[in-house]
Amino acid sequence: MRLEQITPDNYAAALELAVRPDQQDLVAPVVKSLAEAYVFAGMAWPRLIYDGDRLVGFVMAFLDYAWAGNPDDLRSGLWRLNIAADAQGNGYGRFAVEAVSGEIRARGGTRTYVSWAPRAGGPEEFYLKLGFRPTGEQSGGQTVGVLDL
Repeated sequence: MRLEQITPDNYAAALELAVRPDQQDLVAPVVKSLAEAYVFAGMAWPRLIYDGDRLVGFVMAFLDYAWAGNPDDLRSGLWRLNIAADAQGNGYGRFAVEAVSGEIRARGGTRTYVSWAPRAGGPEEFYLKLGFRPTGEQSGGQTVGVLDL
């Protein structure tokens, strides 16, 4: 498994990446993420997830985001995670979270943040298994979690 930057050669395939239909309300499509990465270029870190030559997912981190507009509370974490519907359950999500956490650690960070929709069928169990713990905060109606690195 590896992460790759989005390039003119692979962006069209990235746009075709789709999660399961029952997950589409949980995560924005890749096209929206790429638009956000363009607009917030200073803090977005978008990457494609490959297994060999096969594109299996998309991950985007946020880096040094001023939480709630507070410049004294800079946070980094997982902004978006899309694993292709037919590729789920193979460790790609775990790999992506570990890769993002590694990038944050390499930049001097000590925590990885994430948020998830608190509903049945949501990713809460996945994040808790990876060691995230709820902070007690909400962001846009989502539960905020943190992982100490």
